[in-house]
Amino acid sequence: MSSISATDFLLWKEKQLSKGGDNESLDLLIELIGGINRNDINLCKINSDRTLYLKKKLNEIEFIWEDFLLNSVPIQYLCGYVFWRDIKLSVSEKVLIPRSETEILVDTVLKIFEKNDQKLVFAELGTGSGAISIALALARPLWEGIATDIDKNAIEIASKNFKNYSDKSNLRFLCGHWWKPLENFKGKLDFVISNPPYIPKIIFEKLPKEVKDFEPKIALLGGEDGLLHIKEIIRYAPLFLKEKGWILLENHFDQGVKVKQLLLKNKFTSVKVLKDFRGIGRFTIGRYK
Repeated sequence: MSSISATDFLLWKEKQLSKGGDNESLDLLIELIGGINRNDINLCKINSDRTLYLKKKLNEIEFIWEDFLLNSVPIQYLCGYVFWRDIKLSVSEKVLIPRSETEILVDTVLKIFEKNDQKLVFAELGTGSGAISIALALARPLWEGIATDIDKNAIEIASKNFKNYSDKSNLRFLCGHWWKPLENFKGKLDFVISNPPYIPKIIFEKLPKEVKDFEPKIALLGGEDGLLHIKEIIRYAPLFLKEKGWILLENHFDQGVKVKQLLLKNKFTSVKVLKDFRGIGRFTIGRYK
């Protein structure tokens, strides 16, 4: 634990920003490594007599900041974990960094089933760090979840993340391509949820360096039109969902109408495009018959 006055801390922070980068990224690094959140930092500006206690020394934080500026490696990968929702998840370049927008998928599921306290069975396709499934398993211990991913490294990371928060067995992790690990769950799922690769090829090439060069391509690229994997997930969903079972998908900001049509074509009803925090149609959901 390292202590520093609010005045000296703000001077140090100003010096770091003079080297480059943005305030949001530096605040994220300070929170992840130093244990000081943005509210505490803002309070420093109001009360300069405060003393801050950091989990790491400033020179250690500074070293990581300079690495970030030099190589554009995402802060979360440099730190090895990320705060998402109310959990702390280990991450590496083998898994996508979970975004705050994706929390809406979790909230939507909990709202759909808020009056149902029975045991439900769900699957998440392409779990990555395990964020979505872990949040659901923790919020609803009676539910049984199966999270799949094609990458064994992702499965290992997600499994460890879950074990860090729960000693229950209501969430399992299976390795394989989309529906293949779920052959024993045909007709048994109350809902399936997925944040699949949906970035069109032409858009992928224009992504910022910190995304394109470091986050796993397999978790981002969705083929020429971005719908390659979404089409496959929707096509086979009716085989695995119970009647009246739900599908919830995250999609590119301009794909909502197309995904909605795909769901309707595959006999889904109650199809809706939901907006994210910025008012963008980021999620498409539907109920099977």
